[in-house]
Amino acid sequence: MKIAIIGAGNLGLSIAKGVLHSNGATSMYLTKRNVASIKEFENYGNVSVTSDNRAAVQNSDILIFAVQPAHFAQILGDIKDLLTEKHVVISTITGFGIAKMESIIGSENYIIRSMPNTAISVGKSMTCICANEKGAKRIDLAKAIFNRMGHSLEIPEEQMQAATVICASGIAFWMRLIRATTQGAIQLGFDAKEAQELAMHTCNGAASLLIESGNHPEEEIDRVTTPMGCTIQGLNEMEHQGLSSSLIQGIVASFDKITEFKTK
Repeated sequence: MKIAIIGAGNLGLSIAKGVLHSNGATSMYLTKRNVASIKEFENYGNVSVTSDNRAAVQNSDILIFAVQPAHFAQILGDIKDLLTEKHVVISTITGFGIAKMESIIGSENYIIRSMPNTAISVGKSMTCICANEKGAKRIDLAKAIFNRMGHSLEIPEEQMQAATVICASGIAFWMRLIRATTQGAIQLGFDAKEAQELAMHTCNGAASLLIESGNHPEEEIDRVTTPMGCTIQGLNEMEHQGLSSSLIQGIVASFDKITEFKTK
């Protein structure tokens, strides 16, 4: 695949690393206004670094945009005359809808929206993807790219805001839960470094159990709860204090806020 990443900031470089480390590109262009900080990527051999977006588009088939939202419309306008039947446009820009992209470059282009999260930097992103009518023919290609950096799921565009809350904001929610578990472990006598190690690897193990087994969370909970045991005692106290309801309320509050942004 001939890939161009337009906007090689933190997210763009994370995508680049994921693709390069999995040998997912025959050639890659990385663009940035100041290329000095990304020159080292040319050491890969098949990577070209440039500040010229048009050159990157002309020499690539898959165009992944990871620019600031305020700059995206102008960048699309600057390269739209170069787009051909070979190009697949993949946006990672939050809040920039398919209809808006089509109004700039036309609905005849393959257009795909993606919403990765920050775990993409370690190859563990949960990335949600949607497409315009033409782009639906290339959705498997986009999923193949993002599956190299975690897991991807195709959803309707109207669910992208909700997915942002669950997957992007969700990273922060899970970090807070891990932090709380760490604090609990410290109170039980572990030092801070040990406590965090216990918390984060247990969290990773819990998620992995569900991913590998396909089980419902309650099935795995049943495996570690015994009658009158310490696990059910702890779970019941957490529920009495509103653990599940506070999480759900927080998710809904976050969604209400992102919906408010859209209506302004």
